Amino acid sequence: FSLVSKPFCSAAAASGTMSAQRLAEKLRAQKQEQKTKHQPVPTSPVQRRVQELVRFTKQLQRVHPNVLAKALSRGIVHQDKDLVVINKPYGLPVHGGPGVRLCISDVLPILAKMLHGHKAEPLHLCHRLDKETTGVMVLAWEKEVAHQVQELFRTHQVAKKYWTITVRVPVPPAGVVDIPVIEKEVQGQQQHYKMTLSPGFRMEDGKMVRARSNRKAHTAVTQYQVLSSTLSAALVELQPITGVKHQLRVHLSFGLDCPILGDHKYSDWNKLAPQKLSLGTLKKLGLHQAKARHIPLHLHARQLILPALGSRKEELSLVCKPPRFFVCSLRRLDLQMPSQDQNGDDEAGCEGAVKTAGLFGP
Repeated sequence: FSLVSKPFCSAAAASGTMSAQRLAEKLRAQKQEQKTKHQPVPTSPVQRRVQELVRFTKQLQRVHPNVLAKALSRGIVHQDKDLVVINKPYGLPVHGGPGVRLCISDVLPILAKMLHGHKAEPLHLCHRLDKETTGVMVLAWEKEVAHQVQELFRTHQVAKKYWTITVRVPVPPAGVVDIPVIEKEVQGQQQHYKMTLSPGFRMEDGKMVRARSNRKAHTAVTQYQVLSSTLSAALVELQPITGVKHQLRVHLSFGLDCPILGDHKYSDWNKLAPQKLSLGTLKKLGLHQAKARHIPLHLHARQLILPALGSRKEELSLVCKPPRFFVCSLRRLDLQMPSQDQNGDDEAGCEGAVKTAGLFGP
């Protein structure tokens, strides 16, 4: 410790006092730099691809709250006197919980002060996204406005569009999945809970018969459209009409037999294991099946359309470009984004800001 700290101590003596927090941050940065220097450069293309995926999807729970707040501020999509809209990064939970070291709700007071000065009140969450989902997230300055926006979400007045990459191609290429969803315990190698389908009909002796409805099942409706496809994958736009937990993932995997790329939970009902991919898909992604666990969930909240609220007399369309790993996977799988979205997506949204902050490496 003395060898590492000597330059800092002399610098502190020369320039006055240095806070313990700044000293700790510099020591931490130096330690990380030394660790990076000694890290061997992978020679195998597969190892390089794995390292690339890990870097693109690095969780942001270990950084300093000020660094995270700064990254979120650089990724702001929209800001007015009522709302602040950010592009949520991958791997960052919205709320705290077991094992969560840092979440978005923790840094809302810091983000508010960065935007409105030290006397600013904390921002308020208007809705939530899953930890692995990226994209549009709405915050409000006032609690009353947050409640109004939450009510719009609850009553399904907010139009939502998601982009996802699927394994296999939905048939037909456009349609509506209207199948209730229910949570059940899976009796397999590991006991766990998953959301699954609870259809109103079932096959019995070759005939279609009405199934007994379960009071715990939730009505779930998803509209979908294939935007681009190959023989083994597709870029799909999803519009959830309802807001049931993991609805999109369940409808795609169990309803259309086209699980989301990187969905290691819902690609197989009986077990929790890395997603099984075809040899052709693995080759395009530059991976072996043993490394498929590193593939992140490719689900992006692309757009929200908020109706008129308060002094705003017109609807508000909020759009977030997909993160870099999403765009990279599209290119590797030969999928095309709509023409108006093809420029500038390499450093899209908040992930570009995080990369600038040095959290994703060079």
